[in-house]
Amino acid sequence: VQLQASGGGLVQAGGSLRLTCVASGRTFSTYGMGWFRQAPGKEREFVAGILRNAVNTYYANSVKGRFTISRDNAKNTLYLEMNSLKPEDTAVYYCAATRLFMTSQINDYAYWGQGTQVTVSS
Repeated sequence: VQLQASGGGLVQAGGSLRLTCVASGRTFSTYGMGWFRQAPGKEREFVAGILRNAVNTYYANSVKGRFTISRDNAKNTLYLEMNSLKPEDTAVYYCAATRLFMTSQINDYAYWGQGTQVTVSS
């Protein structure tokens, strides 16, 4: 599966953004999906994940209650709605696909999008 992320940009603290990740191919619904991010000088970290059924989701504690992951299997699209953004949310955000049922481990994700920059100003 090939992934293309978009929707990043510059936003003030407290603002919102919605990231989109479009997948190629007809097997999108067979993958668990996740969003990760990488800030300058830091390791890539898990942000949110969603199961194939598009119902069950899980989040990093740092974004819980502010971010919402969702997917539309009919449109081969993954979303990340980000609200109440903070300067510490500034990073390149990546979407990724896994064959596993549920995981937040980077190495379990075999397919990655190219990343989209999110910058939150204070």
